[in-house]
Amino acid sequence: MGTDTVRTRAADEAAGRRREQRGWYFYDWACSVYSTSVLTVFLGPYLTSVAESAADGDGFVHPLGIPVRAGSFFAYTVSLSVIVAVLVMPLAGAAADRTGRKKPLLGAAAYVGAAATAGMYFLDGDRYLLGGALLVIANAAQSVAMMLYNSYLPQIAPPEERDAVSSRGWAFGYAAGALVLVVDLVLYTAHDSFGLTESAAVRICLASAGLWWGAFALIPLRRLRDRRAPEREAALPGLRQLAATVRGMRRHPLTLAFLLAYLVYNDGIQTVISQASVYGSEELGLGQSTLIVAVLLVQVLAVAGALLLGRLARRYGAKRTILGSLAAWTVTLAAGYFLPAGAPVWFFVLAAGIGLVLGGSQALSRSLFSHLVPPGKEAEYFSAYEISDRGMSWLGPLLFGLTYQLTGSYRDAIISLVAFFVIGFVLLARVPVARAIRDAGNPVPERI
Repeated sequence: MGTDTVRTRAADEAAGRRREQRGWYFYDWACSVYSTSVLTVFLGPYLTSVAESAADGDGFVHPLGIPVRAGSFFAYTVSLSVIVAVLVMPLAGAAADRTGRKKPLLGAAAYVGAAATAGMYFLDGDRYLLGGALLVIANAAQSVAMMLYNSYLPQIAPPEERDAVSSRGWAFGYAAGALVLVVDLVLYTAHDSFGLTESAAVRICLASAGLWWGAFALIPLRRLRDRRAPEREAALPGLRQLAATVRGMRRHPLTLAFLLAYLVYNDGIQTVISQASVYGSEELGLGQSTLIVAVLLVQVLAVAGALLLGRLARRYGAKRTILGSLAAWTVTLAAGYFLPAGAPVWFFVLAAGIGLVLGGSQALSRSLFSHLVPPGKEAEYFSAYEISDRGMSWLGPLLFGLTYQLTGSYRDAIISLVAFFVIGFVLLARVPVARAIRDAGNPVPERI
């Protein structure tokens, strides 16, 4: 084969890879609006109000005859969706690796989630059961789809490109979340001008996230391609498949060591995301509009943060950059402890600090883990990663709640989360990532 032919083939492969990468970014662009507009901003308060309208005189609703306080219904429903996702993700991951047909599974999960989200338009009156069912379906479907989406990373990006590609994906997602949130806030705050009730405006915001998700999911589904895999043993039912995956991962203890570190510090990240608004409203006395603007600020700066940390990783390596981000998380929380009440400006400064490290720490964790996955096990291993990301983040909220219960101070509760970042830092620092990559059977990048 001539030199020109080799160069032409290499150029064609590089062009095809870049086309897939651009398509891959757009799934983050498609589904991140669900996380921002639906889960973070609108659905929790709205579904709680719907449940309260259906409650009895004592403030309880009775799904399947079980008494549930209306104010707890949203939290319990999110927990149920996590359980469903934990059962389905290992099964879907093993099936994707066994057949090599990730794209149909990704499409199915994406459009089930998008359809359930669009269906939230009909969540009015006292239809709290409909809202709960749609939330379980949408949240579980998003987890399954994200697991399959993440598992494409080692297939579409060579080792030296993964930090940058993963960071760009996160940046796309945060940019979409910020863009749609601006439109949602205009619609919500000026709903009277549009001839809409507040309830109708919220339902349009919820449903539009589903339409956005479904429309932009077409781009990755057109550009990503399946890789045929050798036949493997049949996938097992949910928990049995998860147990089999974990047993298989024991042959790669350093990969498990990284996953443990990630589980710990990501628990802290997810708890800060979910509890920062509680801290702002209850401890600092800030209004809802201030909190929403802070969420928007986090979204905008997370784009810059993801790209900035991606560049730092190219210079210093992903592991060192993640360790630096964990140190920054610790400093940010320590500063949050001293924030004065009734001072929105300082809360915005805290939100800016969170935004700058949020996207980068998550993006680089994803790309670093992709190096630790044995070839041919991408979806199966990323199912365990996604469970760590979404299904195991319960210790942080528990510590936050217990600390507040024992001390009566949200300041003590927020500073208690520093433990997750310190312990995660120590655990990650002890992982020899270059050896872990070699043990997984992958080439070691020049900087890692």
